[in-house]
Amino acid sequence: MVQGPARDTELAVGQLLDRALVLGASARRRTAPNPWVGCVIAVDGVIVGEGATQPPGGAHAEVQALAAAGDRAKGATAYVTLEPCSHQGRTPPCADALADAGIARVVVAIADPDSRVAGTGIARLRERGVQVELGVGAAAATHALRPYLVHRSEGRAATLVKVATSVDGRIAAADGSSQWITGPAARADAHELRADSQAVMVGSGTALADHPRLNVRDVAAMPDQQPLRVLLDSRGRVPAEGPLFDTALAPTLVLTTDAAPDDAVAQWLAAGAKVQVLPAAAGGRGLDLRTVLEHLAGLGVLQVLVEGGATLATSLLAAGLADQVAAYVGPTVLGTGGRPLFDLPGPATMDDAPRWRLAGVAALDDDVRLDYVPAASVTEREV
Repeated sequence: MVQGPARDTELAVGQLLDRALVLGASARRRTAPNPWVGCVIAVDGVIVGEGATQPPGGAHAEVQALAAAGDRAKGATAYVTLEPCSHQGRTPPCADALADAGIARVVVAIADPDSRVAGTGIARLRERGVQVELGVGAAAATHALRPYLVHRSEGRAATLVKVATSVDGRIAAADGSSQWITGPAARADAHELRADSQAVMVGSGTALADHPRLNVRDVAAMPDQQPLRVLLDSRGRVPAEGPLFDTALAPTLVLTTDAAPDDAVAQWLAAGAKVQVLPAAAGGRGLDLRTVLEHLAGLGVLQVLVEGGATLATSLLAAGLADQVAAYVGPTVLGTGGRPLFDLPGPATMDDAPRWRLAGVAALDDDVRLDYVPAASVTEREV
């Protein structure tokens, strides 16, 4: 709790918004397709109410914070990580709830790109005499809400591409073996990434080679439901067997093209998977990845964790559809015979090389996780 009368100091505002971000993060695994928002209500720097978004249909962060504050909300300041909504959905508009409670000032980290909001929440507050500040803590809120911002701005699921490499950037030895480049702590951390995602996606090559389960196991806080397991198999190569088709573990969706044999589709359906035929990529090789991500967005997927190996990761990068890369680097060297991480044509000069920004670093025993985002992503440009 922030103490003292320094309500308008930069330090106090930063601390209160940081608290709102923590509250929002605590709700991340239960809010999709809604954003995970945190709200803090304070008087003279002292917190009198706080809240986080509840599961769909439940109270938004602002309403929870107002309920906790009660009469103390009158004349107070609300610190919120995302613009309050202004439309009637399954819950009433939060902008009106704040004004009705007598909130005098609202500090908003970032505007909401959802077409139903898009500045109208801020306008509604100002029309009702509430002072609004926008942009304080914008960089941190943008990073925290990146999947939601991509989903609403681009109409597709955001991608988090997970890779594991040796120190020299290899994903497998010369014979194709890759267990285990990283250790137990890194593998446990990867399950946290799964828990933060609404879907986990692999290509047919990874499914055939690894027979993955792709479900969330042994995490600090389990999501309300297992993420959707998404298999990209344009030609019907993967048989409907093994853990990926054990729907008692988690639901499975196969995305394919009309090139898949009818008997393969029938077997997938008989195993309990859902199947959707989508357009092939230009040139007929694989699926059109933007269409894949748009389809997942329509299912309420804000973030898809991509665990599909080098081919799928390379395709996403080449198409400009990789929104974040989580690179686990293990303490081994595989040499020139090892298989490279990305098989992309190189730039002519360093000036032509695409740039990424380091968004986070985590030490995991002898391994390290490096989080990168494109330096010029749509959400970065908006900050």
